[in-house]
Amino acid sequence: MITKTQLRFKRFFDFILVILLLPLLIVPIIVLIIITTIDTGTYGVFSQLRVGQHGKLFKIYKIRTLREGVHQLGHLEKSATSLGKYLRRTKLNELPQLYNVLIGDMSFVGPRPDLQGFADELVGDDRIILIVKPGITGPATIKYRNEERVLERQKDPEHYNRTIIWVDKVKINKKYVQNYSFYLDLTLILKSTLNK
Repeated sequence: MITKTQLRFKRFFDFILVILLLPLLIVPIIVLIIITTIDTGTYGVFSQLRVGQHGKLFKIYKIRTLREGVHQLGHLEKSATSLGKYLRRTKLNELPQLYNVLIGDMSFVGPRPDLQGFADELVGDDRIILIVKPGITGPATIKYRNEERVLERQKDPEHYNRTIIWVDKVKINKKYVQNYSFYLDLTLILKSTLNK
């Protein structure tokens, strides 16, 4: 099980790494925001409330990938642009989460931050997942890096996600917290980088 000392060192490592990366990535992030603002017709940064460490809600930031349009019946609908699909596939839309890491809402490695109705409803031993900060990457993220494509092939994506994928993610993330090591974090960061 991850200890308080390991949690403190994990935060120290996150802070140092994000300080090193931001000067290199700030210009590409700004360029992507400008391009996606033009591409989607609205501000190129998307924010949404997610469940964080200890179940506390925080605002996550991403590069916007969806364009808003008006359906024939007058309903507002959203669809990914061609650029948006590329950004989602390559995970470049998640670059603004470096800010989330900087301010301490997220870590480089951990369970992906969920919408309300998932992690905040964990019970019993499963709640140990909430001990750690949610991550930009993690063991479940790597396994399900093509999750959107998997869900697209299901007759009932919502049901499949809740009964199959989510259940498996909980098992994977529990194992991560129970068997945590700094070496494991470094390994997962490397795997994520190589899988781009």
